[in-house]
Amino acid sequence: MKAIFLDFYGTVVHEDDDILPVIYERVQAAARVECTTAEIGDFWWKAFSEMFYASHGSQFTTQRVLNVQSLTATLLHFQADGIAELLNQEQLAHWRDPGIFEDSIPFLQSVDIPVYILSNIDTDDVKAAMEKHGIEAAGVITSEDVRSYKPRPEMFNEALARYDLSRHDVIHIGDSLTSDVQGAQNAGIQAVWLNRKGKTKPQHIHPEYVCRDLTEVLKLL
Repeated sequence: MKAIFLDFYGTVVHEDDDILPVIYERVQAAARVECTTAEIGDFWWKAFSEMFYASHGSQFTTQRVLNVQSLTATLLHFQADGIAELLNQEQLAHWRDPGIFEDSIPFLQSVDIPVYILSNIDTDDVKAAMEKHGIEAAGVITSEDVRSYKPRPEMFNEALARYDLSRHDVIHIGDSLTSDVQGAQNAGIQAVWLNRKGKTKPQHIHPEYVCRDLTEVLKLL
């Protein structure tokens, strides 16, 4: 193995999971359609996912824009007063200043081969988060760079070409079974599923390796 491809949010730093329920509650409080916070979350995620998977090539849209567009669609669906850009300020701020998992820096300091960050986020946000925590990597490739998102293959293929690596030279580590595990495998790259939350693995997805944290990954490597 010559290098590691590493997801960022949910793998190295925290996702925005604690912020989302607050937004759901604000939408519910303003909604003229009777609804639960779970229904709001489900609708928003579905709207975001549809936009996300359609976003590539000439139709590419950044995560920040997708977030606002999908939240705006959610407000309209539930007839809720509010401005998406104001409701999601804390979420967008989190992307630039997320909490970091305690095993992340020790992992990055311990591996003796290059680590490349591959992130489904806007370039400026991930670089701000890395600077915040003093995270250094041999390289960073974002969805903005390749105008597509994992699990599509463009990001993986760009990383291989840019850093002169073959598919058998690397392993990809990430917390998303779809974006990271299936995305890497579809590109011919082995994957480690970082299952920090103890989720149940669906039968149709088969990561080569499963680890609970980056300390376990380090032992595996």
